[in-house]
Amino acid sequence: MKIAIRKGFSFGLTSAVITTLGIIVGLSASTQSKVAVVAGILSIAIADAFSDALGIHISEESELNKAPKNQWLAALSAFLTKFIFALTFILPILFLTDEQAIIISLIWGLGLLTIFSYYLAKKQKIQPWKAIAEHVLIAIAVITITQLVGQWIRQFFI
Repeated sequence: MKIAIRKGFSFGLTSAVITTLGIIVGLSASTQSKVAVVAGILSIAIADAFSDALGIHISEESELNKAPKNQWLAALSAFLTKFIFALTFILPILFLTDEQAIIISLIWGLGLLTIFSYYLAKKQKIQPWKAIAEHVLIAIAVITITQLVGQWIRQFFI
């Protein structure tokens, strides 16, 4: 896999998982509305995927010796990865109860993050459990914070 594509894929997958799980948990806690959660996921899949792609593109531009083709490959890879993976979280929301959808989404998202962390660790020849623990703990921290903020918003505003 080309470095630019791998960079965009890595960024897009990680961002899709953490951001989408944060939105699902936070919006569920605050609104308890499937419509709001689906709208949040769609917003991430579109607006945040474009934003991340532009961020990767500009980051690649800042490295002066990068070929423009590689800048666009990284950006396109980040966009498509974030867009596609963020959309996969809609299915459980649409077809399961709120509690079931959150559990399945957490398993799916943390599973993706675990598998990709394992792949990266093997590629870098480091111990997989360290990479997995680091990445999953950060994701759990984000999910926990968005859950608490969602509960606080519901209590304060509703």
